Amino acid sequence: MPLTLPPPIAAYFTADAADGAAVADCFTADAVVIDENDTHQGRDAIARWKDAAAAKFSYTAQPTALAPQGDRLIVTARVAGNFPGSPVDLRYDFTLTGDAIARLEIVP
Repeated sequence: MPLTLPPPIAAYFTADAADGAAVADCFTADAVVIDENDTHQGRDAIARWKDAAAAKFSYTAQPTALAPQGDRLIVTARVAGNFPGSPVDLRYDFTLTGDAIARLEIVP
């Protein structure tokens, strides 16, 4: 059975296959992304984060599970590509505000 994600999260995983600008459009203006212990705040910083990751590695992320935790939504995704340790299951910890992502933390 296919996984049904809330629209902002589904849009994020679709945009992740595109570019930094598409990813940044999924977030609020002052959103925060935490990935690999680095914090990126605001759409411009989020776009640069995504573009830098795409320049280093080619990858795909396939969501496999969704679990609500209070006001957060935890998505587990299988990430596969040309990076060391591929494939890996990562945990995407989303906080939504309206129809946009206000915070995302990605951890193993």
